[in-house]
Amino acid sequence: MMKFRFRRQGNDPQREKIKQELFAFNKTVEHGFPHQPSALTFDPQLQLMAIGTKSGAIKIYGSPGVEFTGLHRDTAVVSQIHFLQGQVRLLGHFLASRVTVLLLLRSCDLLCVGTEGGAIHFLDLPRLSLRDNQSLLLDQVMQSVPEDYRCGKSLGPVESLQEHPQQPGKILIGYSRGLVVLWDLSTRNAEQMFLGKQQLESLVWERSGRSFVSSHSDGGYSLWAVASGNTYTHQPVSSSIPYGPFPCKAINKILWRTTQSGCPVVLYSGGMPRASYGDRHCVTIQQDKQHVTLDFTSRVIDFFTVHTTNLEHDYDDPSALVVLLEEELVVIDLLTTGWPSVPPPYLAPLHSSAITTSCHLDDVPAKLWDRLATAGNSQGTQHAHGSWPICGGKNLAPTPKQQELLLTGHEDGTVRFWDVSAVAMTPLYKLSTANVFHTDSLQEEEWPPFRKVGCFDPYSDDPRLGIQKISLCKYSCRLVVAGTAGQVIVLGLSDERSDHTVDVSTVDLLQDREGFTWKGHDRLEPRTSPAPFPPGFQPLVVVQALPPASVTAVTLHAEWNLVAFGTSHGFGLCSVSLLCTLHPNDSLAMEGPLSRVKSLKKSLRQSFRRIRKSRVSGKKRPVPTPTSKEANAALADQEEVAPVQRRIEPRSADDSLSGVVRCLCFADTYLRDGTHHGPTLWAGTNSGSVYAYALEVPGVGGCVEAVLGKEIQLMHRAPVVSICVLDGRGKPLPEPYQASLDLATAPDMTNPHSVLIASEEQLKVFSLPKVGAKTKFKLTAHEGCRVRRVATVTVCSTAQEDYSETSLVCLTNLGDLHLFNVPVLRPQVRYDCIRKEDISGIASCVFTKNGQGFYLISPSEYQRFSLSAKVITEPLCTVELERPLEQHIRSLH
Repeated sequence: MMKFRFRRQGNDPQREKIKQELFAFNKTVEHGFPHQPSALTFDPQLQLMAIGTKSGAIKIYGSPGVEFTGLHRDTAVVSQIHFLQGQVRLLGHFLASRVTVLLLLRSCDLLCVGTEGGAIHFLDLPRLSLRDNQSLLLDQVMQSVPEDYRCGKSLGPVESLQEHPQQPGKILIGYSRGLVVLWDLSTRNAEQMFLGKQQLESLVWERSGRSFVSSHSDGGYSLWAVASGNTYTHQPVSSSIPYGPFPCKAINKILWRTTQSGCPVVLYSGGMPRASYGDRHCVTIQQDKQHVTLDFTSRVIDFFTVHTTNLEHDYDDPSALVVLLEEELVVIDLLTTGWPSVPPPYLAPLHSSAITTSCHLDDVPAKLWDRLATAGNSQGTQHAHGSWPICGGKNLAPTPKQQELLLTGHEDGTVRFWDVSAVAMTPLYKLSTANVFHTDSLQEEEWPPFRKVGCFDPYSDDPRLGIQKISLCKYSCRLVVAGTAGQVIVLGLSDERSDHTVDVSTVDLLQDREGFTWKGHDRLEPRTSPAPFPPGFQPLVVVQALPPASVTAVTLHAEWNLVAFGTSHGFGLCSVSLLCTLHPNDSLAMEGPLSRVKSLKKSLRQSFRRIRKSRVSGKKRPVPTPTSKEANAALADQEEVAPVQRRIEPRSADDSLSGVVRCLCFADTYLRDGTHHGPTLWAGTNSGSVYAYALEVPGVGGCVEAVLGKEIQLMHRAPVVSICVLDGRGKPLPEPYQASLDLATAPDMTNPHSVLIASEEQLKVFSLPKVGAKTKFKLTAHEGCRVRRVATVTVCSTAQEDYSETSLVCLTNLGDLHLFNVPVLRPQVRYDCIRKEDISGIASCVFTKNGQGFYLISPSEYQRFSLSAKVITEPLCTVELERPLEQHIRSLH
């Protein structure tokens, strides 16, 4: 009698242990500028800055790498925040209709609360308990005001509360109607009243306490003297309306800082003439005859100066001005002539122009890094000598093992290079492509002393400049950027300025189409005369696709000097091999009527016949008969649908935009036969078609020959998201130059290769060169699930120093992440990452090769996450205090 032994499928304890040592999901740090900031404060003792937002978040920043984030349990606007100086404690106020202003005394034991009704209440800290019977009500103040000043009117809400800089316990109270009261908390008496008649906006003490400054709704400010013995003061010492005599906007806030030179620095927001400049967002700096109006592109939230706060010093001696705007943070060096901006090491506005694409580079060579940094440092005409003034705390994170770049493409045609090696996301270099073309640039209106400050600029000179795809070779310093109007720009890195004309090559992707009318935007007009290009990446050649549709895919192989690009109409290889991928019903992509005379197959044959006749050398090569359709059919019949997988329904071939090229891939692999490998180009489309070409890459100046080797049609016609060729060990092929420079293990060329094709529906692996079916996985855990992003990552073990695995990571439209081992496509782990409603977050996600990722959580912020248990980039910092506190706030990690 024969016995059969069946092994149940279950968890392998050893494998589960290995997975725990390899994989772990963590959201680590938020890069960029806080979305919708609403409040600002600074602790001069600890040199820490805090920003509150409309969503209830409070973010604390110190020196680069020192970051802390807190989030209110409810979504509530943070209207005011105050540091309890030296304690790493924050007092936050969330939007309430009755409270207008808060004053935290320097002793940090009393909070004064001004209200809309004109009353002031006092709360003991840290308990926030109300002092009984000590509130200062409006009636008490009105009794001390002269009868002729009252005129039967209310004093209005409390607009400002300021503590005396030299005499603790005395506060300056400003009411909306214009009355200012110097109140003694200990005696509960009004020492002096200043009978202002203009509507009050803000108050600020002069350092000695002998005077203060008030700003008003008419765009002016006044200096008032504080003298003992004067119960009532009717007139200020001096008044000024800087931008009068025209009707001006209110000066919302004013600062008065003394200097050793004897000339105070006056800083204020607003005050612009209403008729001409009422819509400007400005902060003015004045000192003696120096006068600069900082002109911003977004609303001023708040500002402060970094200055001496030690009461033993006679002067403020301000060193920096920090301005929080709705869309960026700007720091001005007040010690350098001309008051230039200080480059930010973090909090730079990622969305200075709307982000349209991004890519990540790991392990950037030092030579490329240094050249980019040098080019970045040379940008701009003024350079601040002062260092970053917000320098509190201590960064405890180890030095990054490698330098990482995140490249962001923008709507205005710029590409920005960011240092993302550590917690602080620092601007490194900015490339602009606008000067390659003629554009209708808007001329800025000039009015001295206006000075445009900051880099947030939501308006693009020409929307066609928008960057859609980026590819950078870090070893050859070659960069390819592709845009909205079909422009593909190849750039090289130069350390010197250059004036030159850029060569332009035009590629018509619809040479054989009949009855076509392009109704979209025109192509950009390239400059025909030499243009100046600063040090950094400079354009070498522009390839213009026709029709000028947006570029949907681009790839660069610098070792072969080849660039491939794709649009909704087809794809091209350095203007050499072209292929129209449009289906006759693709009216959306065509934006015009399309002749239905020709079938797609006939178009393909004619396209390649034309290519061989006119674009490549005279050698004739046979075109192998594609066998992949049979392979797909065999694979489909090979296995039953697993219980966790949904059966995929075929898509119609008549779907709109089926010809859009979704991905491109260069690979040195076996395509013609199993004994001869060579360069190949792979292209995947929206209709589930994959085209593979064998390439003949000659020396410099030679002609590239492209021959169609295989055509794969996925059965369900799902869009192809990614193509990756695997070597004989099942590993992704190294990047160009990596193997030849001994920077990576050479690929296994002795064993058969395979190709991994990811569509929106499933993952498939085919053997090469016969395109035989090997394995597949239907990534359809839920109805409606679609693959949105795919990448291969290398994940290292936390337990074994020399052990790592190559995994395929997939992000779906449900926001979850799936990891599979390669090449067998066995599921490993699954994580919830992004809310499925967050469409822009899912669309913006980019993976790193070491198992991390980035996605936009707002137009101005990236969320960084890690899939690796070993590689985690997160804040590790501390703030040291001079006096003992509770253990839980002595040190923050």
